[in-house]
Amino acid sequence: MYVDQTTLDYLDRAETLYDDLVGVIADDGTEYTYGEFAERVHRLSNALTELGVEEGDRVALLSPNTHYFLETIYATNQLGVVNVPMNYRLTPEDYEYILNDADATAVIADYELAERVEEVRDEVPTEHFVGYEADGIEGDWLDYETLLDDASAERPDRPDIAEGDDATVNYTSGTTGDPKGVVRTHRTEHWHALVLSHHMEIQEDDTYLWTLPMFHCNGWGHVYAITGTGGTHVCQREFDAAGTLERIRTYDVSYMCGAPTVLNRLIDYYESNDVGATTGDRDLRITTAGSAPPRATIRTIEDAFGWRLIQIYGLTETAPIITTSNSPRRLADGDPTTIKTKQGHAALNTEIRVVDEDGRDVPRDDETVGEIVVRGNQVMDRYLNKPDITHEAFNDRASGFFHTGDLATMDENGMIAIQDRKKDIIISGGENISSIDVEDTLFDHPDIAKAAVIPVPSDEWGETPKALVVQKDDAALTEDDVVAFARENMATYKAPTSVEFVESLPETATGKVQKYQLRQEYWEDEERMVGQG
Repeated sequence: MYVDQTTLDYLDRAETLYDDLVGVIADDGTEYTYGEFAERVHRLSNALTELGVEEGDRVALLSPNTHYFLETIYATNQLGVVNVPMNYRLTPEDYEYILNDADATAVIADYELAERVEEVRDEVPTEHFVGYEADGIEGDWLDYETLLDDASAERPDRPDIAEGDDATVNYTSGTTGDPKGVVRTHRTEHWHALVLSHHMEIQEDDTYLWTLPMFHCNGWGHVYAITGTGGTHVCQREFDAAGTLERIRTYDVSYMCGAPTVLNRLIDYYESNDVGATTGDRDLRITTAGSAPPRATIRTIEDAFGWRLIQIYGLTETAPIITTSNSPRRLADGDPTTIKTKQGHAALNTEIRVVDEDGRDVPRDDETVGEIVVRGNQVMDRYLNKPDITHEAFNDRASGFFHTGDLATMDENGMIAIQDRKKDIIISGGENISSIDVEDTLFDHPDIAKAAVIPVPSDEWGETPKALVVQKDDAALTEDDVVAFARENMATYKAPTSVEFVESLPETATGKVQKYQLRQEYWEDEERMVGQG
């Protein structure tokens, strides 16, 4: 029997089975049962219809981690309207670009963020501007709660939504240039949540703490997965370590996600304060993604905090889980810390390959580097308004596979370990240097809080590694200290040849260092952003 798979399956299951159970806890502690949550979703859908928003339109969303965000995702989807979650760390110019690229009919924005949209209001095609707590927004904005109060609580008549219909457009985080609109259908989002639920072991009694930005790939799929399984969403508007630990104890949190930046901030707070308990009554597991955390970070999270860390890997285009280190049978075969520095094996119903320039699989020797390519039901449909880039993304080396742009090795067990972005491999005097290897070594220095390694021009070597380092408070490192530490702990040719101490590193909301920004400063006088070694 064939049944269309849509994102609404998750809302409908929660409303039917868990209507009397607390499903969402707002940042201020207000609790909503899933029945109450669904009613608010229906009110928003009806309000949008009254404004004239129609099936196929796009509604942009700009919000921190709030119950409003969760409501808006479902309210748009059940109307056949496409939601466009936007990164809340962008500039007004970025929002102008996105709103025009997406041709957004409406914007729903948080009171702390709306002014950035207001600045470009006259430059975008958007007709309706809705604000959470609109009284605090300069300009002509409709108030979110007033719209809900005036709207019907009955579930609206839904159009015939097919699984191949667009559900959401998530813009890339911009680590390699201008963001691209990643179009995800109801089918890709549905599969995304199913795969996530299995590998992250999500159960109906889970209490999930939102420290991961909801806008990012719809919160890595947890917007749907937690709802459909009947778990409880605990919202935290903005991450701060003290608030996170307090919520963990107060709500007996059993599951959360944290980008590497979140892990580092939690550890810094833990080491500087008398924290007390790091869990409630239940065990806690935490998922991280992006570059694998350094071994020292993994040890602290698991040994000192007592949390179980799960590493996953993916991109906005793959929404994002396509591999996971959560493989107990493999963990039994080796050192758990070492294995968790890898991105892991392919997720269910996902085909992962690591291929060379000619599209051939590299040897499974954990040494030969190739590009990760993937196909699966959770992979995006297309880039919005970019057919040529879409075609290239699916056909560059291996036809029919999405090309991630990440370079990795694969071991005999099929576990991948990312070595670098294609653009971040440093080729110095003919030797390939993985910036991740260098960064991992630097993270082991007790006085280094963060580090990014980039290639810079070199007359002798073409390009050479440079480290940009954020010191821990009260540290007094010198360039010689850092270089000497690196040379003592890794192959000397990989060690940075120069070091710059900085206050912070440019990062996306998901903790990825925007290396292209760092590189630009050093390559602006060069014809190409690659060395000719």
